[in-house]
Amino acid sequence: MTLKNILIIVLNYSLLISCSTDRLEVNISKISIKTKFVNLDSIFVNSDKINLIKNHHYLQNSISDIYSYELGHCLQIGQISDTAFSNSISQFINDRAISKIENRVKIKFSDLESHKEEIRKGLKHLKYHFPKGKIPENIVFMNSLFQSNAFCTEKEIGIGLERYLGNKVDVIKELPSEPFYDWIKESMNSDYLERDAICSWIITHYIEEKEGNLAENIIRWGKIIYLTEASFPKMEKNQIIRYSKEEYEWANKNEFAFWKYLIDEKMLFKNNEVDKVNLLNEAPFTIGLPDKSPDRLGQFLGWKIVQKYMSQNNISLKELIKIPYNTILQEYEIEN
Repeated sequence: MTLKNILIIVLNYSLLISCSTDRLEVNISKISIKTKFVNLDSIFVNSDKINLIKNHHYLQNSISDIYSYELGHCLQIGQISDTAFSNSISQFINDRAISKIENRVKIKFSDLESHKEEIRKGLKHLKYHFPKGKIPENIVFMNSLFQSNAFCTEKEIGIGLERYLGNKVDVIKELPSEPFYDWIKESMNSDYLERDAICSWIITHYIEEKEGNLAENIIRWGKIIYLTEASFPKMEKNQIIRYSKEEYEWANKNEFAFWKYLIDEKMLFKNNEVDKVNLLNEAPFTIGLPDKSPDRLGQFLGWKIVQKYMSQNNISLKELIKIPYNTILQEYEIEN
C-alpha cells in the first residue's frame, strides 16, 4: 500500500469520526465567566429597614437597569424617596396574595444552586463559540408579578421565578383565566428556566432583529434556537424548543407537511405581519394549522433548516449568524 493510499484512508477515517461526533459537544473546562447571581426576592424579604435602604442604593448602582425594570415595570414603585420605598416594599411583601406567591417560590426554589450551575454551563458553551461575545454580568432572580419569564438588559438577565412554579401549584391555578389562559399556565415549567434565560440573552445580543419576509424571520428564529441548542447540547430537544415531548414528536412527524403548506400557499417570501405572528409567536397552537399542532412551528422549522445546513457545512457558529437567510434556505431539502 502506498503512502498516498494510507493518507487517504486516514483522512476518510478522520472525517467519519468527526461527522459521527456531535459538533456541539465541546470542552468548556477551560472557559471562565464572571457572571454573578443576585436574588432580589431574598434581599427584599430578609432585609430589615436599615439594610433594605443600604441594599436599595447598592442595587441602584450595581444592577441599575434590571432593578429599574423590577421596581418600575413589575412592582409599579418607580423612583421614590427612601422612606416611601421602604414602605412600598413592606406593603408588597406583606400583601396576602404576594406573601402566598413568595412562600411557594421559597419552597420551589429553596436551593437555586443547580439552576445557577446549569446557567453557568450554558453561558460557558456560548462563550466557547463566541469568545468575544457579550456575557451577562448579573443574573437576577426576582418576583416579576408574572410580567416576564426572562428579561434582558445590556448587562443583566432578570428571571421571574414565580413563572416557573408549575401549573399544578395553587397560586398558578388561581391566576385569572384571562390573560393567563390554560396554555400559558401549562408553560410555567421550571424545566425551561435555564433555557429561557440563555435564549432571551441570545435574542437580545446575538441575533439581530430585521424587518423581512416570513422566510427571513423563520431562519432568524432557526439561528436563535440553534444557538440555544449549542448552549445546552445535552438538554432534551423538546426543551430546547419549549415543547412537550408529544408536541415535539408531532412537529417532527409533520415537518414535511408544514413545509409543503408554506410552499403551496406561497407564504415564504411574503412580508405579511399576520403570518409572522401566527407562525412564530406563542399561542395555544399554530394558527392556520390543526388544533393538535404546537405553537411556533415557524421557529421549529427554522431550527430544523439551520440544523441541516450546519450538518452539511463545516462552519462555526460565528459564521452561521452572518450567513444570509436565502443561502441557508436554498440547501434545505426534505422528503415526505
